Amino acid sequence: MVLVEVTESSIESTSSLILIDNKRGVSEFSLDFIKDRVKIRASCNGLLCCSSVPDKGVYYVCNPMTREFKLLPRVRERPITRFYPDGEATLVGVPCDLLNNRYSVVLAGYHRMFGHRPEGKLICSVYDSESNKWRKYVSDQDDHGFTRMNRNQVVFVNGSLHWMTQTFAYILVLDLNFDVWRRILLPDEMGCGNGSGNRVYLLELDGKLSVIQISSVWMNIWVLQDYENGHWDLIDRVSLRCIRGMVPGIFPISQGGDYVFLASHKQVLVYQRKTRIWKEMYSVKNNSTMPLWFSAHSFGGTILSCR
Repeated sequence: MVLVEVTESSIESTSSLILIDNKRGVSEFSLDFIKDRVKIRASCNGLLCCSSVPDKGVYYVCNPMTREFKLLPRVRERPITRFYPDGEATLVGVPCDLLNNRYSVVLAGYHRMFGHRPEGKLICSVYDSESNKWRKYVSDQDDHGFTRMNRNQVVFVNGSLHWMTQTFAYILVLDLNFDVWRRILLPDEMGCGNGSGNRVYLLELDGKLSVIQISSVWMNIWVLQDYENGHWDLIDRVSLRCIRGMVPGIFPISQGGDYVFLASHKQVLVYQRKTRIWKEMYSVKNNSTMPLWFSAHSFGGTILSCR
């Protein structure tokens, strides 16, 4: 499923949430039970991590299916002044462990003094639902660089969070079992990197790490079949001729075993891998201030409590 925030253009911008399911179609969605104006920062296994718009540094975890939510304790007590991650984290993840009925929230960003560039210190705060406490640690990390889509498409598999970097050179990994950062390289066959003309996006597929590579005429779907040894397989190659005019502005958001959801500025499409048919699932009929892909997240329902 795909969860999309649709922002309408008006004097007072209003937004609504649309849930798009491959089988059930389109339905309206609401987070009004939180009683705060929030934006979705991360999604995992049916739980959402949201940040308060009017109150910086306030985070919630919610389950839209059960309409439960939890206000997280503040990461820090003193007012936000000079540390960027405490105000608006660069990377946000909400790893959800369904087997053990627990979840975490990860906020990571680069330390910087007011008026200065980041210093190469990546500050990571991790909330644990069992202890209801945060832990914090600092790592020496260069500024990897992340686009808006890189930050949105965080994937939790094998006990780790994963983000694609802006250069497409590697995937940044946070191993939550040992609080260690590392990298996963992409296969040379992808031919990625700046100047290649390819765009690469990180998704999950049946519990495995997956990368969708888009060129001007092809969409290649890769899966990390052997996580420990870094072995990637190309499992599908899709022609984009049917949507050629949309290719420069379309982005993959979510996928299942037989479908891929993609979003453009005003449309959400689904590609059925078995029948090789493209279908429009949703389109904005009026003006919107933000492209749909800008605030689209992969979503899966769960009954896991977030309290």
